[in-house]
Amino acid sequence: MNSLDGSIANGRHTQPVRVYYEDTDFSGVVYHASYLRFMERGRTNYLRLIGADHRALFEQAAAEAPGFAFVVRHMDIAFRKPAHMDDVLDIVTVPEEVKGASVTLHQQVMRGEELIVEAHVQVAFVSGGRARPIPKPLRIAMKADQDAGQP
Repeated sequence: MNSLDGSIANGRHTQPVRVYYEDTDFSGVVYHASYLRFMERGRTNYLRLIGADHRALFEQAAAEAPGFAFVVRHMDIAFRKPAHMDDVLDIVTVPEEVKGASVTLHQQVMRGEELIVEAHVQVAFVSGGRARPIPKPLRIAMKADQDAGQP
C-alpha cells in the first residue's frame, strides 16, 4: 500500500488532501468543483485499496464488457462549511449500497472533526451504453468492505 492512496480501516477509506492555491477561488476559499476532484480521488484510491487496480480491472473488464466505463449516475451533495488554502482535509469514503450494476458511496470531506462537504454518489458500470453487472471480484470486495463498516 502506498500512503498516497490513503488507508482503509473499519470499512472506511480515508484519503488526506492538502488544499492548494489552484483549488481555491479568488477569495482563498475552496472552489466548489474542487471538492468533486477530491472525492473522485477518494473513490479511485478506495477502489485501488480493495483490490481494483484500475489498469488490471480495465483489462479484465475490457475482455468481459468492451467499451465499459464507470460513470457517476447520481450525486447528492451538501456544502456545509468552507475550506481554505493550506487546509488538510480527509476525504472519507464508505460504501452504502452495492447492487449488481452500481454502488452508492457516502463521502465526507472533513477538516479534523468538522464536516465540510457531504455527498452520496451512485456510480454505475456501463458497457455499450447500457448498465452491466460490476465484475464479480470488485462487487464482492465492496460488499465485504460495506459489511465491515456496519456496527
